[in-house]
Amino acid sequence: MGPRTAQDPAAEFHEFFELHYAELARLAHLLTGEADAADDLAADALLALWHRWDRVRAADHPAAYARGVVANLARSRIRSAVRERRRIALFWSQRGEHTDEPDVPAVVDVQGALRRLPFRKRACVVLRHAFDLSERDTALTLGISVGTVKSQTSRAMAQLEQMLGSRAASHLVGGREQWTS
Repeated sequence: MGPRTAQDPAAEFHEFFELHYAELARLAHLLTGEADAADDLAADALLALWHRWDRVRAADHPAAYARGVVANLARSRIRSAVRERRRIALFWSQRGEHTDEPDVPAVVDVQGALRRLPFRKRACVVLRHAFDLSERDTALTLGISVGTVKSQTSRAMAQLEQMLGSRAASHLVGGREQWTS
């Protein structure tokens, strides 16, 4: 960043942002393997730095500090993704235990289609249809409004219908016992 001056902290942070944002996003991409998450992680890291800017700007190596924040955020994201994959695997393995002859291609198709949904839509569909939660309980679980649950579930089901066909999607809604048995 160069020698420290008595520059306005906001202007100094803006300069730091301009110099390091692309590098931090690239680091996040390389750490997580997720191009679409890289910008979010870099932005989250820079927001955290802004909240501690007095401490960061006094550090010997502010850019190294910023890279450390990105690494920690990436690690948290990876751990969350691993936990989510384990929960999904457990859910599907339990589902399979109760099926006489599982339609493996259909299960794989549904899993793949669910993974392609954005998290909130996926969560709404799974909570509403796999766990048979009410709209209210789903809203409480996710910390969103009932209206958002309704709209996200509806949109998600429309996307699943496009990906899987209307028969398979309606089978998901109508066949809750397959999700939970």
